[in-house]
Amino acid sequence: MIGMAESQNGALIRLTTERWYHIVEHHDDLAGQAYLVLETIERPNFIVEGWHNELLAIRGWEGGKHLVVVYKEISHSDGFVITAYLTSRLTRLQRRKILWRKPQP
Repeated sequence: MIGMAESQNGALIRLTTERWYHIVEHHDDLAGQAYLVLETIERPNFIVEGWHNELLAIRGWEGGKHLVVVYKEISHSDGFVITAYLTSRLTRLQRRKILWRKPQP
């Protein structure tokens, strides 16, 4: 187990070693950034609906990119990370149903 983060719904989301290896194998730019993956779940800019009941937590990243963490909540208190990646195509994600947005100060 790499770590856990609490989602906006209060579920504890697990980042397992197996999922972390999958993430860095396919997205080596995230190597060494596990804490940012977990932080994105806890403090996203917004969360959108996935295609198969998963949630996508999205947070700003350097260089105009965004970190997207795909996770699934399997109960009110439990869930797991599926994958994470960087994207500069934010408008494609914003077309999905926005489930939660960070309150503006």
